[in-house]
Amino acid sequence: MKIFPAIDIKDKKCVRLLKGDFDKKTEYKMSPVEQASKYRDHGFKNLHIVDLDGALTGETVNLDIIKDIVGKFDLEVEIGGGIRKLDSIQKYVDVGVEKVILGSAAIKDKKFLKEACQKFPDKIALGLDAKDGYLSVSGWKENSNQLTLDYLNEVNDYGVSRLIYTDINKDGMKQSPNFYETSKIAAKSNCPVIISGGVSSIDDIKKAKSLKNIEGIIVGKAIYDGDIKLEELVKEDA
Repeated sequence: MKIFPAIDIKDKKCVRLLKGDFDKKTEYKMSPVEQASKYRDHGFKNLHIVDLDGALTGETVNLDIIKDIVGKFDLEVEIGGGIRKLDSIQKYVDVGVEKVILGSAAIKDKKFLKEACQKFPDKIALGLDAKDGYLSVSGWKENSNQLTLDYLNEVNDYGVSRLIYTDINKDGMKQSPNFYETSKIAAKSNCPVIISGGVSSIDDIKKAKSLKNIEGIIVGKAIYDGDIKLEELVKEDA
């Protein structure tokens, strides 16, 4: 199973948000490039990046930082955050990003998701961020009134190559992921699923490995806060 250490970028800094709330932000000392270097030095092969500036503006605000990370380190990078245009996807693909994550734009406009999958085969990941069974959009500020499983059924045949499922109630809380809901999503999904939100221990990683159709797991705050040591975490990476 793949381990995805996480980097969230805001104002060119590494940050973590609590339940996606920009008012509950923790800034960290290392720059995004320094943090990526640290992950690579420990032997990780994958990296999950969220451009929080992009999530707010809909533009590829931190493209230069992403390009720097992809160019310097032998890491497979997935990037998300406010990607709403085919042109933005093209920019990320051109700098060598492995997967481009579409979230709110894909939920609001299924046609956009379909076009993206057709134009960029094997490059599109779908980010489903849910709260109490319903999808949230626009940086988790809005409830879409769409049930997660209903939406997934509608787009399951579009050609998405990876699905990233985040339980908003768990994000940044370090109370373990919502394995029950994730299992339901993974059972329905035509593509492999990445677990996101709430990872607190190596035990969470081991439990994730026991689930079907799970490609990997994203680990963020538990790394930054020192709850999980990188030396232990990388042993679970395959």
